Amino acid sequence: MRGGLVALPSLLLFLDLCCFFIVSASTKQDQVYVVYLGGHSGAKAGEEIHEDHHTLLLSVKGSEEEARASLLYSYKHALNGFAAILSEEEATKLSERREEVSTFRSEGRWAPHTTRSWEFVGFEEGLRGPDGSDWLPSGDKSGGDVIVGVLDSGIWPESRSFSDEGLGPVPARWKGVCQGGESFSTSSCNRKIIGARYYLKAYEASYNALNTTYAFRSPRDHDGHGTHTASTVAGRTVPGVSALGGFAAGTASGGAPLARLAIYKVCWPIPGPNPNIEDTCFEADMLAAMDDAVGDGVDVMSVSIGSTGNPLRFADDGIAVGALHAARRGVVVVCSGGNSGPKPATVSNLGPWMLTVGASSIDRAFDSAVKLGDGMVIMGQTVTPYQLPGNKPYPLVYAADAVVPGTPANVSNQCLPNSLSTEKVRGKIVVCLRGSGLRVEKGQEVKRAGGAAILLGNPPAFGSEVPVDAHVLPGTAVTAADARTILSYINSSLSPTAMLGRSRTVVDVRPSPAMAQFSSRGPNVVEPHILKPDVTAPGVNILAAWSEASSPTKLDGDHRVVKYNIVSGTSMSCPHVSATAVLLKAAHPDWSSAAIRSAIMTTATTNNAEGGPILNGDGSVAGPMDYGSGHVRPKHALDPGLVYDASYQDYLLFACASAGAQLDRSLPCPARPPPPYQLNHPSVAVHGLNGSVTVHRTVTNVGGHGARYSVSVVAPVGVSVKVSPRRLSFARTGEKKTFKIKIEAKGRSGGKFLAGSYAWSDGVHVVRSPIVVLVA
Repeated sequence: MRGGLVALPSLLLFLDLCCFFIVSASTKQDQVYVVYLGGHSGAKAGEEIHEDHHTLLLSVKGSEEEARASLLYSYKHALNGFAAILSEEEATKLSERREEVSTFRSEGRWAPHTTRSWEFVGFEEGLRGPDGSDWLPSGDKSGGDVIVGVLDSGIWPESRSFSDEGLGPVPARWKGVCQGGESFSTSSCNRKIIGARYYLKAYEASYNALNTTYAFRSPRDHDGHGTHTASTVAGRTVPGVSALGGFAAGTASGGAPLARLAIYKVCWPIPGPNPNIEDTCFEADMLAAMDDAVGDGVDVMSVSIGSTGNPLRFADDGIAVGALHAARRGVVVVCSGGNSGPKPATVSNLGPWMLTVGASSIDRAFDSAVKLGDGMVIMGQTVTPYQLPGNKPYPLVYAADAVVPGTPANVSNQCLPNSLSTEKVRGKIVVCLRGSGLRVEKGQEVKRAGGAAILLGNPPAFGSEVPVDAHVLPGTAVTAADARTILSYINSSLSPTAMLGRSRTVVDVRPSPAMAQFSSRGPNVVEPHILKPDVTAPGVNILAAWSEASSPTKLDGDHRVVKYNIVSGTSMSCPHVSATAVLLKAAHPDWSSAAIRSAIMTTATTNNAEGGPILNGDGSVAGPMDYGSGHVRPKHALDPGLVYDASYQDYLLFACASAGAQLDRSLPCPARPPPPYQLNHPSVAVHGLNGSVTVHRTVTNVGGHGARYSVSVVAPVGVSVKVSPRRLSFARTGEKKTFKIKIEAKGRSGGKFLAGSYAWSDGVHVVRSPIVVLVA
């Protein structure tokens, strides 16, 4: 199925095995298909387009009544196409029509990719003003006329993060609506939330009528994910907030606190034993939302959603198609990269016309000391508000030594539901390992079996990355190295014990940022000549607003209510970059979406806040396959010096070369389109280098008059990189210059991607581009 989000209210929120979405539950012979017809010529009105779509449907349906009943959506603002309920035979017939670009099933394989973070972004800028006014978003006065559309699970409008106090009138160009529904009236919108819609026709075509016990039939958020992402990108500055238990206390703010929000609810609970945990999103619904968002007048689209399973070719990828046509209209589309790392080739949202974001840590921790019976003290992390009674040691047991008979050996240490023996864990601290299942559900299992607390350890793959959770009992989490130390102590002691200390919020943790191990990695499996992800941003333990209809763990039986919650995932990093795009759109309203994407990428940094290289969560040095161009720096991006621009026609030619895909019938593919790596992109990736290639790039001066740039190169090991000319002079702003990059293999790469970079500098600006090469 093809529906999903990317910071799961379940997945990265509490889940380690990041993507286990189930295929469509529909057993009907007819399915929802998207029929993509390319772009609009602009000559027809919306009603005419709708009738054209109806006529196409009539060519395969038995009657006009049947054709009208089968049509779910008619896409008429940004892209040309429609969604309809079709049989496989009818879909095949439509795919043979001359007008058709692609016809694909709308499935549920898409899902969401689940305070201090913006302050930390300032540290990465190298800006440490005494009062923070140089770089804190709360001090930013721009963005008030910029509209950001958020595709997600809806919004909790009563949150203080969405107050419209002090905001001016809604921008006159806004054409959207505030769609009422269950527990959501038109008065739920204001000068902050200026529009809201919801889409579930494809969802209900697959799962039948929505179960309103688990979701509101309206833009209101029952899940929490959408509220969290919306407040991260554009939440107002709210002092005195914290997560459950008082953790991460301080001032919450979105990156663009004056920007306007337009909410497009496209993600809904998957029916099953615990619908609270998993949401799904269908392409037909998402495309309708993206099409409306462009017609409504949004400037930036924030999409913390990605596909599960094997990535789709661009012509069959709903988000890629929608983003392409949004970019054509100047809308910047920012997407999460996924939570399936650290395994390579797992990144999603792969089109070069969208900005794909990885996740990294910030400099905040929630320290909780673990004192073992032998006197050793280990520092864990937790945001659970519960404490073990009495300042005393408790017996310590390893889950694998306390399971019920019949528990599979390979998951005996996972504390999966109903796996623990009450007799063996009652009153004890239970050591469980991450890996399979939800982290918070492991704590629930320990509580069910009568355990006193959970001590959650990382497996080796997760290294020192410790996402925190508001467990339903006392507990803490530790790194992989500390988990090994604890298990060694248990094995060497006849009566192992431990004490869990009270947790406290600690800031200025170093080194930071580090790449999250869960963050999906490159290479780009659809088109390896485009580097993905593009950048990284804060996505670990992020505090933001939450739905008061959802508990902090989302588990059945957890009835706690919170206004703000701490969540991890690339869904959290995506809105950080969306906010950066908002600030650039406010400062440079005439820039194209490609120019804004370029500015964000070429000003990103590959260094941590201490000046050393960004590391992965396991301690290894990170590279372009982990973070793309580097960690986002919003203030630097406002003044990039040079940008790499690209047009809609450039992207169509790229698609022709990449997969022979003609994405718009108005522009036929040439017999020999330029290779994919010739797209004027801010990064360079060459896959299967045999001998040498010459890559062409064009930069546009967006700085001052009389700018003079020279280039510096860091060549990948075993590869020669020569840039010519080595100097570029610009007489005026807006002037373009073209240069060549000759890349030549000097040896074999051993099947590994080799990384380097080149950078243009005028003494003020540094315009850096990563180079990634795989030698044949």
